[in-house]
Amino acid sequence: MDTSQLLKGVLDLAVLAVLRDGDGYGYDVLRRLRSAGLEDVADASVYGTLRRLFAAGALTSYVQPSEEGPHRKYYGLNKIGRDLLAESTKTWNHLADTMSVLLIEEAA
Repeated sequence: MDTSQLLKGVLDLAVLAVLRDGDGYGYDVLRRLRSAGLEDVADASVYGTLRRLFAAGALTSYVQPSEEGPHRKYYGLNKIGRDLLAESTKTWNHLADTMSVLLIEEAA
């Protein structure tokens, strides 16, 4: 199965979940996703998701100086983002439960 297609469908939720634990800049969010087990996530996908969620009003952003190079743009959840995370989590849990039932019945 091509996991990249599955990942596209849940990347918003994954990014929101990562930012729930604290604000982050693009590469930091990417690193946190990969360390959580999403090794196949593409850089461009994460940066695009951050921009899209910000444009949708789900994230705040601010710039911080960096000792390691150019300034970094940090993203964080706001109320809309937290509400979206809560609603998307319910949807994900329902879907995961449904798929588990279907797959258990298939295996039997």
